[in-house]
Amino acid sequence: MPPAEGTVRDLIQAALSDTDPDGPLRWHVICQLRQRADLESFIEARRLCAADNVAERLLGVDIMGMLRPFVDRTLPVLRYLAASEDDAMVLYSVLIAFGHLADPRSLPSVIDLACHGDARVRYGAAYALQHVLGDPPDRAGMEMLRTLAADDDADVANWASLGVSLRAPE
Repeated sequence: MPPAEGTVRDLIQAALSDTDPDGPLRWHVICQLRQRADLESFIEARRLCAADNVAERLLGVDIMGMLRPFVDRTLPVLRYLAASEDDAMVLYSVLIAFGHLADPRSLPSVIDLACHGDARVRYGAAYALQHVLGDPPDRAGMEMLRTLAADDDADVANWASLGVSLRAPE
């Protein structure tokens, strides 16, 4: 485990040493940065999101998704990546970050990615949609969630079906 105290860059280097996107060291660091929730963590995450390296962009997105105090600064970065990124895993993480931030302003980006050719991206959209629909739920967003509930990929369809059941009017 990385030290509890240290610079944000030290923590990021420790996270990057864990090559598994679901690795315990990587997520331990992300949780530490979430607890810090400081401007330095946001700035470093934003820097990572602009990296040429997929692993760095992925880490930057995962950190940003945990920095709720910076949602107004985070959403433009994530929306830019949603529109410009080619890597399916980064897009998946962008969608998961949108879901964690639960801000309806990300809904257009989520809807745009919901028909992506890669099932991982559609799965991320199915997760994000139920969290960004707003209250009352946006009609276009609910329709997209229903469309994903009929997806050929069982994981996508199941997650979207859960979202429909949780967000459907009583």
